[in-house]
Amino acid sequence: MSEDMTICIGAIAGAFGVRGEVRLKSFTAQPEDIAAYGALRTEDGSREFTVTLTGQTSNGFTARLGGITNKEAADALRGVRLYTDRDRLPTLPDDEYYHADLEGLEVFDTGGVSLGRVKTVLNHGASDLLEITQPGTSATVLLPFTRAAVPTVDLAGGRIVANPPDGLFPDPEPQ
Repeated sequence: MSEDMTICIGAIAGAFGVRGEVRLKSFTAQPEDIAAYGALRTEDGSREFTVTLTGQTSNGFTARLGGITNKEAADALRGVRLYTDRDRLPTLPDDEYYHADLEGLEVFDTGGVSLGRVKTVLNHGASDLLEITQPGTSATVLLPFTRAAVPTVDLAGGRIVANPPDGLFPDPEPQ
């Protein structure tokens, strides 16, 4: 993991009102902290915005972004994801991970057999799921990101050891 890595901490959901405010989704542990990381950049780094929270909506906040002064400019940003430098984020306790740190890690079962690679981390409310791309195919499997199913995360070694529920992954072909 390089120190200049950027992490997505929010996304613009669209315009709010006619004066350039946006609806903002925060992906930070404390949602209101999204405004505390300084200027946020687009994924390609071509634009940078200061963020000032102006209110709350269902699923997020209303915010003013530096340089955005009308509804048309705010609408044009719908779907844009906002990033900050990884080193600006707080250090997490040993058993917590940033999604970006898990993406790309190779997943092995408890016998050392490769199950695939983490494509993304999904959260639909209850708990996180690791979407794992299986070796030699584009098929994916969703693995619950629980201590029982994922007993070991070795960020330094670039690997995860999983103990998936029976039947979640297809049995490997006999050699």
